[in-house]
Amino acid sequence: MDEPRYLTVTALTKYIKAKFDYDSHLKKVLLKGEISNFKHHSRGHFYFTLKDDKTQISAIMFASSASKVPFRPEDGMSVLVEGNVSVYEASGNYQIYVNKMTEEGLGNLYLAYEQLKKKLAEEGLFDDRHKQPIPAYPKAIAVLTSPTGAAVRDIIHIINRRYPLARIIVYPTLVQGEYAKDNIVENLRQVNRDGLVDVIILGRGGGSIEDLWPFNEEVVARAIFASTIPIISAVGHETDYTISDFVADKRAPTPSGAAEIAVRDQIDLRSELVQRGERAKHALTRLLQRKQERLATLRSHYALRDPLRLLEGKIRALDHAQEKLRMLHPGIRLQRSRDQLRATTRQLHERMRRIVDAKRNEFILHINQLEWTNPLSIMNKGYSVTRKDGVIIKTVDALTVGDRFTVSLADGQIEATADAIRKEDNDE
Repeated sequence: MDEPRYLTVTALTKYIKAKFDYDSHLKKVLLKGEISNFKHHSRGHFYFTLKDDKTQISAIMFASSASKVPFRPEDGMSVLVEGNVSVYEASGNYQIYVNKMTEEGLGNLYLAYEQLKKKLAEEGLFDDRHKQPIPAYPKAIAVLTSPTGAAVRDIIHIINRRYPLARIIVYPTLVQGEYAKDNIVENLRQVNRDGLVDVIILGRGGGSIEDLWPFNEEVVARAIFASTIPIISAVGHETDYTISDFVADKRAPTPSGAAEIAVRDQIDLRSELVQRGERAKHALTRLLQRKQERLATLRSHYALRDPLRLLEGKIRALDHAQEKLRMLHPGIRLQRSRDQLRATTRQLHERMRRIVDAKRNEFILHINQLEWTNPLSIMNKGYSVTRKDGVIIKTVDALTVGDRFTVSLADGQIEATADAIRKEDNDE
């Protein structure tokens, strides 16, 4: 007989965990139960027990999923959760790992709220570019709320206290129940048709999500968007957000806050008016002072003391213009051209005369220079030129006894023969 094999606790736990992890029915488990032993870890995780009247299961929701829960879980709260069941090996206990959590009875409403919010946001109904400004000094205000609730009394009281000049028109409106959404839509349309007010306050006091649900209806959202009159949404308390708040031109945390947004405080307005009056007074005083200084300057101006001086510049300009026109007259220009031609002609004649005189003097100088160097002029003084065979004899060495040569004088030539040649000795 084989010996029995004993497993370790770890091996058994791992085997059981694998059974849980591979069971498709345990991968997406939907549970409802009551929260107990709730702990919110410093790192954001939720640790709690989910129970009903007979049994319980440990649960954990990690921070990545816990951060998406739109409410704060508390002991005794009934919730709907979605997650997977597995075994925690360290303790050997099975538990549910929660991915989603909603309050029981509110899950469908919250899902519808998120879906409609996403749809309208994608259509652009929440965009700031569609928001209308709230008038600073409204003459009339429409209040759409229950005529018997505390909200309407708070709104009327605050508006009358802060800004009694504004007229308040209450449009009795259902703000809760099956027929509320249609009544809200009809009254919004009626206010726009009447055209009696400058701004609309739409809202009600606090309540559960079911109580506030008419303000999460699509028809109400589209009626708010279609209004040509600015709308202040004031639904519930400061922490309550409805679709109406996102579509409206302005959201108020409470109905009382809507009244404060709609009108300014008369005390602040009086103070502002006094300040503006003082600023206007100072500005007017400074303006009057500048005007007086300007007037004094103008009075002391020479033009007022001696008006004729104003004409001096004009007269000079006129004289200058007349002289310029006279100089541009064709006859004057022709005469000026003739005078210029005559002057140019005289200058040309004078230049030609000076050029001719200079050339004449230069010619005479050259004649005299030629005359000085003319051999005939020298011969007239008794000099002669001796040639032999047409060549000028410059030295006695060029002749020999018996040579024939010619002597040229100023009035003729002499044919001669060299009988004797004597060469003078110039050495001392």
